[in-house]
Amino acid sequence: MAEFFRITGGRRLSGRAEMPAAKNAVLPILAACLLTDDAVALDNCPLLEDIENMRRILEKLGCRTERAGRRLTVRAAGAASHEMPDALSKTLRSSIFMMGPLLGRFRRATVTYPGGCEIGLRPIDLHLKGLRALGVDIREAHGRIECDGSHMRAADVLLDFPSVGATENIMMAAVLTPGETVIRNAAREPEIADLQGFVNAMGGRVSGAGSGIIRVRGVDSLHGAAYRPIPDRITAGTLLCAAAVTGGEIALSGACGDCMDAVLVKLREAGCAVEESEAGVSLSSPGHLKPVDVFTQPYPGFPTDMQAQMMALCCLANGTSILVENVFENRFNHAAQLVRMGADITIHHRTAVVRGGRLTGARVQAKDLRAGAALVLAALAADGVTEVEQVHLIDRGYEKLEETLTALGASARRLN
Repeated sequence: MAEFFRITGGRRLSGRAEMPAAKNAVLPILAACLLTDDAVALDNCPLLEDIENMRRILEKLGCRTERAGRRLTVRAAGAASHEMPDALSKTLRSSIFMMGPLLGRFRRATVTYPGGCEIGLRPIDLHLKGLRALGVDIREAHGRIECDGSHMRAADVLLDFPSVGATENIMMAAVLTPGETVIRNAAREPEIADLQGFVNAMGGRVSGAGSGIIRVRGVDSLHGAAYRPIPDRITAGTLLCAAAVTGGEIALSGACGDCMDAVLVKLREAGCAVEESEAGVSLSSPGHLKPVDVFTQPYPGFPTDMQAQMMALCCLANGTSILVENVFENRFNHAAQLVRMGADITIHHRTAVVRGGRLTGARVQAKDLRAGAALVLAALAADGVTEVEQVHLIDRGYEKLEETLTALGASARRLN
């Protein structure tokens, strides 16, 4: 039977939480494990549905994977197939990351169009254009993409938009390609710098990640490595918002304040006291929040993956907030569900006007991963009981979220 969260609002959150590795860092790193026959060990990897699906994809390709707590080990020596499994590929968007490593290893790749949350078109044309610049012959037919990389070469690639996925795919395809590949207008997200760190830990020669120009000098082979991906800045931002809307205090061990400056700025504007240190990030909420204006942008701007959570916060602020979604055209799915809880939200195209007030418990449905997180935040601060359906979408990006919140003082249960 379908699971849902039952949350009784009005409880102040307080305490400490440990930050897991970032899902958006672990997924491309898992894909890059295909580039070596040696064993790779990744630490602090949370038990998330997206990560488990990526493991299953690697196993279908012939790799061996093992999980011991939060340590994942991948052995790709037995990888023998360049064809992605259709059913698994449709379960997560990040399956498209396999295209670059498959081309790097086999010089061939057959992939299906990826799945994931329905938050907009998220076209993969930038991935394909970048790979074509490397000499890959690509044919699309019947929902599948056939890639022939037998004539791959280093190239100068200019991205029309700083796409995270396209940047990472081109990086991974170029690692074992002779010569120097230059990616211009590259995405600058911390997860890209982390992928560079991982590839270089295996003997790669990548530089510039975190800036707009990345250089990949091809090497003959890569070796195994032990690596700890960066902490999850979206999970951290979500928990900080949870404390903010409940008038609470929280300390996040291992959180990287430098990676989430745009979110911390908005939390401070809302009236919260935020402190950063080498140990992590902490927040103290005044209880009465101020309205904020949010404009999503590629990193280092405000992340689209935090827009829904910030909208939930704005629903509880004293005043009017404006949120503009500049990245995905269909990322206000949560607004209608928040309105069911009493929110006052007006949407025109990509702009949402939120007039803050009180929320009341209701039965609502998560439409995508971050929308689900926003509904959970709203439920924590609402009067009465809220039931959030479709929690399997929330499980894609948060490890046992209800248990984390309960440990902080919330009343949150997972039920059938």
